[in-house]
Amino acid sequence: MEEEYTEDKQFALDDNEGEAPEDNIAHAMISHVIDKYVKAEDSRRVDEERWLRAYRNYRGLYGPDVQFTEAEKSRVFIKVTKTKVLAAYSQITDVLFSNNTFPLSVEPSVLPEGVSDTVHFDPKAPEEQDKPKVAPMVKSMESLYGYSGGKKLPPGATIHSLMDKLGPLKDKLENIEGLKEGPGVTPSATTFQPAMTAAKKMEKKIKDQLDESNASKQLRSSAFEMALFGTGVMKGPFAVDKEYPNWNEDGEYSPKMKTVPSTSHVSVWNFYVDPDADNMDEAEYVIERHKMSRSQMRALKRRPFFRTNVIDEVVNLGESYYKKYWEDDLNDYQVDKGVDRFEVLEYWGAIDKELLEQNEVDIPDELENVDQLQANVWVCNNKIIRLVLNPFKPAKIPYYAVPYELNPYSLFGIGIAENMDDTQTLMNGFMRMAVDNAVLSGNLIFEVDETNMVPGQDLSVYPGKVFRRQGGAPGQGIFGTKFPNVSNENMQLFDKARVLADESTGFPSFAHGQTGVSGVGRTASGISMLMNAASGSIKTVIKNVDDYLLRPIGEAFFSFNMQFDYDNQIKGDLEVKARGTESLMANEVRSQRLMQFLQVSSNPSLAPFAKFPYIIREIAKSMELDPDKVTNSMEEAARQAEIMKQQQPPQPPMQQGQPQGGAPGVPNVADPTGSGGGNIGVGQVPIPGEQGFAGNEQQQQAAAPTPPQA
Repeated sequence: MEEEYTEDKQFALDDNEGEAPEDNIAHAMISHVIDKYVKAEDSRRVDEERWLRAYRNYRGLYGPDVQFTEAEKSRVFIKVTKTKVLAAYSQITDVLFSNNTFPLSVEPSVLPEGVSDTVHFDPKAPEEQDKPKVAPMVKSMESLYGYSGGKKLPPGATIHSLMDKLGPLKDKLENIEGLKEGPGVTPSATTFQPAMTAAKKMEKKIKDQLDESNASKQLRSSAFEMALFGTGVMKGPFAVDKEYPNWNEDGEYSPKMKTVPSTSHVSVWNFYVDPDADNMDEAEYVIERHKMSRSQMRALKRRPFFRTNVIDEVVNLGESYYKKYWEDDLNDYQVDKGVDRFEVLEYWGAIDKELLEQNEVDIPDELENVDQLQANVWVCNNKIIRLVLNPFKPAKIPYYAVPYELNPYSLFGIGIAENMDDTQTLMNGFMRMAVDNAVLSGNLIFEVDETNMVPGQDLSVYPGKVFRRQGGAPGQGIFGTKFPNVSNENMQLFDKARVLADESTGFPSFAHGQTGVSGVGRTASGISMLMNAASGSIKTVIKNVDDYLLRPIGEAFFSFNMQFDYDNQIKGDLEVKARGTESLMANEVRSQRLMQFLQVSSNPSLAPFAKFPYIIREIAKSMELDPDKVTNSMEEAARQAEIMKQQQPPQPPMQQGQPQGGAPGVPNVADPTGSGGGNIGVGQVPIPGEQGFAGNEQQQQAAAPTPPQA
C-alpha cells in the first residue's frame, strides 16, 4: 500500500533523531485522535449494552440485572439463541462459499473506455483489387468506419491507435494485418474481446490475492459477529510482507519474501466509528483499538513509515493497556491479574491541512487547495508512532461494516440475538417455573403430629423408616401432601415462546434440524416449499453482504492493483460485481434447470442459439466440480471429437433385404414392436381359429364326420 511514498518521505512524519524529545506540536495531533476516540466510545455505549446482552444469551449466562428469589431453585438457561445464531451463520457461509470460491467477479463495463470491447479480422477478406468498385462516398465511409456497417472509429484513426486499445491482447494481435474494431460480420471472421480478457485476468489476480490473505476465513469471522451482534467489520487491502518457506540447494532454510495485499477481520468491540454517520460512506473517521504485545510492537518497526526510535521509547515506558468494562463479561469474569499489553489507537480519517503542516508533513502540490486531507495516525503511550497521508487514490477509509439487519438510523445493525431477546427471556422463565414445579410436585411434603409420636425421634424419611407412636394416642401421626403438577401448562407457554422466536428471527426451527414437523412439512415436496419460504429472510442479509462488504472490498482490491500493479494485462475499464446473491439458488435446483435447458437446446433448430461450453461449465459448478479440470476448451473439445470419431468402427453398408432396424444381429432400440428389428420377435398369442393356434387341429378332427362301420 505504501510503496508509492517510499522514495519520498515528505508525505510522512519523520522519525526522531537519537533521543531527541518529541515536538510539542505533536500533542495537538494526539489530542485530535483522543477526542475523536472518546466521542465515538461515549456514543456507542448503548450499542455495547446490546452486544453484551446478545453475548450473554449466546453463552447462556444470566446478567447482573437478573435477580433470583430464594424460592427459585432452578436457574437453567435454555440456549436457543445459540442455536439460532449458529444456524444463521451457517446459512450465510454456505451461501457465500457454495461454489468453493470467493463470491466476486470482474466484468467489463457496458461501454469500456481505454480498451476495445471487441476487435476482429477476416483472413478470407478479398483484396482491394478484387473488391467491386463502389461510389467514392461509400469508400470514404468504409475508411472512416473501418468496415461497412461496423462500429465508428474516430477521424484519423490508424492501426497504431487501435493497438493502444487492445490491452492484454496487444502482443498477440500487433502483427495481424487487417485488424478492425468491432465484432466480425462474416462467417470467416475471428473476433477477440480485449476488455473481457483484461477483466478475467483481473478477476483471477484478485481471487489469488484474497486466497493469499485468507480472506475466506476472515469473512467467516465477520459473518459470525454479524449474526450475533448485528455488525461485521473487515479492513483492507494493506501491503504486507509474506514469508514463503524455501530451502536452497544446500538444505538451508532460505525463505522468500513477497509483498502482497491482505485483509483482516476487525472485532466490532475494537471498532470506533464516527457516531454521526449512518454508513461507511458518510463516516469521516474510524479508530481501531489494538491490543499488542512487546513482540508485536517491535514488529511494527519493519513496516513502512513507523517511527523506530519512538517505538523504542514507547516500549521502554511499559505496558499501558486499560481494560474496558465489557471485557470482564467476555472473559467470564476471570481473576484480574493485569494485562501485559500495549493499547494502540489506529486512526483513519480526515485531518485539517494546517495540523498536518504543523507536524512537518508536506502536502503534495495537487492538494494545496484542499482544506483537509485523509491521513493515518497511530498513537500509543501518548506518542505518535506513525503519521502518513492516506496512500489510496482516491483516498478512502479502508474499513467495511456490514449489518445483518439494516438499521436506517445507525451504522450498527441488528442481529439474531437482539431480535429474540424477549422470547429468550420468556423461555428461560417458563422453563425455570416448569422445573421448580416438577421438583415440588414430584416429592411429598410431610406433616407430623408430634403429640402422637414418641419425643426425640429422628424425623428423616427413607424407605423402611419406623416411627414410634405414643401409646393410646388417637388419629394418624404422619400425613403426606402432594402438590399438583402444572409443568405441562408451563411447557405449552415455552413452546409458544419458541414459536415467537422463530417468527422474530425469520429462522423456523425445522430449518436447523427440529424433527416432528407436521402439516405441510410431512412430505418431501412440502418441506422443500417450507425451506424455500424460510430462505427469504436470508436474501436480505446476503444482499447486505454484497452491497456493504463484498463489492466495496472488491473495488478496493481493483483500485489497489490499478494503482500499484503496473501490469498492462489487467488494465481496463472494468466493474467489480458481488455474486453472493446468485448463490442463493440451491445447486440442485440450478443443476436441474441447466439440464432442462440442455435438453431444450438439443433441438437442431435451437442448437445454434445455445452456448454449450458455458452450459457444461455451469453444470460442473452446480455439482461442485472444478470446471477447469472436468471440461475441455474449444480446441481440446475439437481434438477430442476427432479422436472419438477415429475410434468408432466403420458401419457396413446396408444390404438388400436387411431389416431397416440396423445391421444384422444388432437390435434396433427404437423399434416400438419390441422385436429390435430382428427376424424373431416377441409376437402375439394367436387366438382360436387363427393360424398357428395349437387347438385348431383338434377342433377340425372333432368336427369331421365319423366314417360308417363296415
